[in-house]
Amino acid sequence: MAVLGKCSIQYDNPVYVVGSGSVVGQMEAQGPLGTLFDEVSEDKDDMFGEDTWEKAESMLQQKAIELTLKKTGMKPEDMRYLFAGDLLGQSIASSFGVLNFHIPLFGLYGACSTCGESLSLGSMAVAAGFAEHCMCVTSSHYASAQKEFRFPLTYGGQRPLYASWTVTGSAGFVLSSVKKAKTAITGITTGKIVDFGIKDSFNMGCAMAPAACDTIVSNLQDFGRSPQDYDAIVTGDLGEFGREALIELLKERKIDAGDKLLDCGMLIYDLNKQDVHAGGSGCGCSATVLSAYLLKQLGNGIWKRILFVPTGALLNKISFNEGQNVPGIAHGVVIENV
Repeated sequence: MAVLGKCSIQYDNPVYVVGSGSVVGQMEAQGPLGTLFDEVSEDKDDMFGEDTWEKAESMLQQKAIELTLKKTGMKPEDMRYLFAGDLLGQSIASSFGVLNFHIPLFGLYGACSTCGESLSLGSMAVAAGFAEHCMCVTSSHYASAQKEFRFPLTYGGQRPLYASWTVTGSAGFVLSSVKKAKTAITGITTGKIVDFGIKDSFNMGCAMAPAACDTIVSNLQDFGRSPQDYDAIVTGDLGEFGREALIELLKERKIDAGDKLLDCGMLIYDLNKQDVHAGGSGCGCSATVLSAYLLKQLGNGIWKRILFVPTGALLNKISFNEGQNVPGIAHGVVIENV
């Protein structure tokens, strides 16, 4: 492995993404990527057969892991480590979701950037020779996130137009040192916490945009690349307003990403037809879009290399109620067709 700059690592040998599985709710299935997801909730209320929203999110993770293992022909005992995280307090969706697989667990929290964090740490473990195979999984659920961070659904509160819609979804990924796939992680850029003083918890896109900008700039500097060296630079959860803010911030750094800049929160929903306001967010947003769409683009040779940059807003109910800012973080993962 080669350490590049202050934030990045380039792997000597690719870490292969040998398979993934995605599970989503009804709203996500009605979006532009609806036919690409592996499994869709049969319940209109997205309860997945459970009696609480939190249990439903745990079931999301369980189903995502089962799907991923089935698609790769592997078993839980083949996994050396499991890297898992979600948005709920003490990561309870992950704790109960992965309980029965008995895989050594690293529980993670990076807010909506958790997919990037899990893929970064998982690929480091494989690249360093500490694991031949490992599993990464993240999830979010619209109703459990509303209950955790804002107001219960029965409250009926109004959302501003710049607010995002938490994706109900989960995706799992198997990373391996064994060449069993065309797609692989070839490097990572670890993000730093960036705080631009935003206090509005609904305006998460603009709160996270500075962190996305910082990580993208660091990646381009560390790897000696320009936006043209990527077929796409895909942020996680900025939505319509956050993406516009990111474009302006990059221009201030003399970087014009042009049409290379995509956002999972805008890809997963039809912003003109679905009432999601600014777009999608949540740990499940970037994870399910990566599994269902981005990896297929790479695997089919439509794209050769992307920079995947999930973004996270680092707040909780206490920090918000105490009037603190909403800092952001973003983790970059270089994924290529190898």
